[in-house]
Amino acid sequence: MKLSIKKIYTLAAAALMMGAVSCTDYLDKSEESDISETEAFKDFTNFQGFVEIMYNNIPDFSKGYWTNSFNWGEDEIFPTDINYHMVYKIDQGDFWGWQSEHDGWATGWLDRANFQPTNNTESESRFYKGLWPCCWYIIRQCNMGLANLDLLTDATTEQKNAIEGQLYFFRGWAHFMLIQYFGGLPYIDHVIDANSKINEPRLSYQECADKCGEDLRKAADLLPIDWDKTSISISTNGKNQLRANKIWALAYLGKNYLWAGSPLMNKEMTGSTSYNQEYCIKAADALGELLNLVETGQTQYALVDYENIADVFYSYSQGGRLPGSTEAIVRCSASAPWQNTRYGLACQYQPQPYTADAAVTISACANYVNYYGMANGLPLNDPDSGFDSTHPWKGRDPRFYNDILFDGWRVSENGGYSDEEKNANLYTDGLSRGPIGKSRTGYCIKKFLHPNCNLMDDGWGWSPQFCIHPAYVRLADVYLMYSEAAAAGYSNPQGKSTKCSLSALDAINKIRERAGVDDVNSKYTGSFDSFIGELRRERAVELSYEGHRFNDLRRWLLLDKYPYNIKTSQEFVRAGEFSTTDYENNAVSGWREEVILTRNFSEKHYWLPLKISDVNTSVDFPQNPGW
Repeated sequence: MKLSIKKIYTLAAAALMMGAVSCTDYLDKSEESDISETEAFKDFTNFQGFVEIMYNNIPDFSKGYWTNSFNWGEDEIFPTDINYHMVYKIDQGDFWGWQSEHDGWATGWLDRANFQPTNNTESESRFYKGLWPCCWYIIRQCNMGLANLDLLTDATTEQKNAIEGQLYFFRGWAHFMLIQYFGGLPYIDHVIDANSKINEPRLSYQECADKCGEDLRKAADLLPIDWDKTSISISTNGKNQLRANKIWALAYLGKNYLWAGSPLMNKEMTGSTSYNQEYCIKAADALGELLNLVETGQTQYALVDYENIADVFYSYSQGGRLPGSTEAIVRCSASAPWQNTRYGLACQYQPQPYTADAAVTISACANYVNYYGMANGLPLNDPDSGFDSTHPWKGRDPRFYNDILFDGWRVSENGGYSDEEKNANLYTDGLSRGPIGKSRTGYCIKKFLHPNCNLMDDGWGWSPQFCIHPAYVRLADVYLMYSEAAAAGYSNPQGKSTKCSLSALDAINKIRERAGVDDVNSKYTGSFDSFIGELRRERAVELSYEGHRFNDLRRWLLLDKYPYNIKTSQEFVRAGEFSTTDYENNAVSGWREEVILTRNFSEKHYWLPLKISDVNTSVDFPQNPGW
């Protein structure tokens, strides 16, 4: 089924009454709830039921298939026998692969065939919820809801504001989620007859961003910070963590403006490849407003102490409890907890012989791992960093040890392996190295893995005891977006918004200090140009493997530039006596990188191609350049 915008709008119109259901049955809907249009919008309970369908259509980018495929930057690489995942297609420059009609529904999370907006079972949500159809559906639902606000007569002012705020949030959010991949699109802010011809022109990126900003600002002004501290719906207290609030709206308001002010988007508007200061100041103000609320204790959000950082990404032996702790801001529901178990997101990062059979082993690229600097805060290539290639695991940024599986790391504590096998053998030609089912690069990713998640310890089990769930936006990301926006907006690492007491430098250092890393060295704080490299490296490390890198490289105009277009392996052999306990101090020799893949990108690859079925509908809906 080719899901054009027209077909999605028809689905949305047919599903108008599906959501009129008590919000105590979160995201659920019974057949008996199909009622008249007037009934659907007359009171808060019914109207909120209409809104709930939108939450059901936030796709889970981390679990769109049996294994994940959402890190499209230069951060990870698939085995040589896997050619159907989106990571492989991106590597080959085949950006058409995001569309379900080109290679079926198994390749990526952006598009899904057979989209049904009210599906809510594990398989339906996992295989049929793609960003493209979901966002167009959400946009139509928002416009129908806003057009019928006058029918909401049986509700308090607080309840009316919550309904209206959610509608504005979702309309702004859905448009932003699309334009960041495709550039300017039609901004649909009115109800279109599903039976009429859609003839809406594409706007520029900044025109869309301005309209997104208007909707998200309205949402931020209408929504509460914490639903549990209102009288909106007492019956759902304690179950509102996944509902849009003021913090959600401010986070995306700031992100929307930062993206609009980034080099790729500014080049489209002005021809300049620098940051657009006006948009960056807007971004800093929105994100600064959010951080001020956090810093003054007015929200339910806070950075997690680093010793508990795993709580942000996964839960273990807690019945599939959704992770995130106090740091996750925007996330979707965990529709398929089993997907995180033996044949899911966890095992794909384990190399043989520690993984379950039939798993896909994804390797961390050596070029990306090199962004993890030293504990003293300096990058590896800084002459004062102290990095020693004969002892490459020594004195590194603490996040390196948390996120990266490197040679010698203890993988299993239980029986079934020899003493040698219990420690990862990731040196050149080692037991854990190879093109299929093993590490291609000398590294694996352990950021999302509980230590018992290996074949012998069986920590992933066959039940939803282990749940991995990266957030769309978490608080650390907000600090780093604010840092970038404030520095770019005021052309100075000391720049700061009037809405926040933190400077750009303060914000990045707060994230480093949480992880036990020294502050940004003074040699990188004298100017914006010297600072931006460290800020970008910090985003690479703190937000590693969480799906951000591809869009960051694009908006920075780095996607097709060396060394961001290569993927490398780390080659070395063990030297001297090898310790199975003090592996951070193990010595190596022959330390060198080898390029195993070069991505031959050109200017056209900065935007994804649009669907031909949509482009053919109108001369005002042209294809992206080069496609």
